Amino acid sequence: MKNPIKKLVSVLMMGTVCAVFSTGALAEEWPFVEGDYWEVTGIDIHDGGGWKYSNWLADEWRKDLEFAKSKGWIKNYMVMANVHNRSDEPDLYLITVRTDIPSGEEGEKRSKEYMAWQSKSIEKMAGESGNRAEYRTVMSTSLLQILKFRDK
Repeated sequence: MKNPIKKLVSVLMMGTVCAVFSTGALAEEWPFVEGDYWEVTGIDIHDGGGWKYSNWLADEWRKDLEFAKSKGWIKNYMVMANVHNRSDEPDLYLITVRTDIPSGEEGEKRSKEYMAWQSKSIEKMAGESGNRAEYRTVMSTSLLQILKFRDK
């Protein structure tokens, strides 16, 4: 559905139907079970920047995500190449997989723990992020959720 109004009306109608029949057969027969969240970031690598960005991913990015994984904040992470990308598509996709989205309070707690582990100021990390703009552009970020088929 390309029309956002039609999409909104459809979602509202489905929500109403689910609410009305939440104790009935419809709620029991919903065909999906919610699964993990995948955060997918599309990256465009500037000409000549592949080597530098690949090394940053293999070093700093990987180190940060290994820390998050050791804390149980994420389940997994990966880098995927868009092998046959068109000119308006990312070269790489950076993916993190998590079981849930932390609350604001939990997110704040994790941020403080990460900052203590990182031993860098927010100002320094912001500057380093800006420096990566020399050789890459973040094109998009999406938060997707796996929908698993319910066993019948």
